[in-house]
Amino acid sequence: MTERDLKDLLDTEAARINSPSFINDDPVQFPRRFSDVRDVEISALLTSGIAWGNRKMICRDCDRLMSLMGNQPYNYTMDEAYEHLPDGMNIHRTFFTQHLKHYLRGLRYIYDNYGSLQDFARAVEISSNEAPAWKLVAGINQVLQDVDPENNVCASRCLPQNLQTTALKRVNMALRWLVRNDGIVDLGVWDVIKPSQLYIPLDVHVGDISRELGILSRKANDRRSVDEVTSCLRRFNPDDPTIYDFALFGIGMNL
Repeated sequence: MTERDLKDLLDTEAARINSPSFINDDPVQFPRRFSDVRDVEISALLTSGIAWGNRKMICRDCDRLMSLMGNQPYNYTMDEAYEHLPDGMNIHRTFFTQHLKHYLRGLRYIYDNYGSLQDFARAVEISSNEAPAWKLVAGINQVLQDVDPENNVCASRCLPQNLQTTALKRVNMALRWLVRNDGIVDLGVWDVIKPSQLYIPLDVHVGDISRELGILSRKANDRRSVDEVTSCLRRFNPDDPTIYDFALFGIGMNL
């Protein structure tokens, strides 16, 4: 396949999948329920954070999580309502209520001191960093460690700790939701970074399809592979490389 053919395929599949019909079966539906950017941000972080495994199960558990928060993620966080949750309640797979409480203690500190997650992202200067998602997670991880050090054993269930190697798939997906602004699936409520600065959310599926298409040579699904795939996609669309996240999903459904 020539590079021109590959670009045509990616553009066609991206246009097909990036449509309103995609929303109802994807966890992007949850931040889209809200109009207050603070609700959008918290729901984006939490629902993307448990977005691994079967999509139906993910959406079921995301819906339960939003219901647990009274469908008011910001108020629930700021009121510290999570402190009444018993430990050991399952949220999704290996993510339990003790992990949720640790995460929300940190997020409450961020909102109390910065007003929004986007303003926190500005404060830690993700816009001037070549890897915005990794810079943001480093900042949040530091807050979690400072605010709730006694429960830091929970930190790895909230966000990855190995930032030199992790593909950071789920946070890159959340940033795609928050930053991409074509008005179709993604919300585009952030302007702290541009769509051109986003990285592909790389999981096993996207890695496999990228290898099938010849845009990933590495065997591991790690940070270096994210760099490799995103660099290739930026050649095709430097202003909006993660539009092709939809394409890689769609092509995978057809192979």
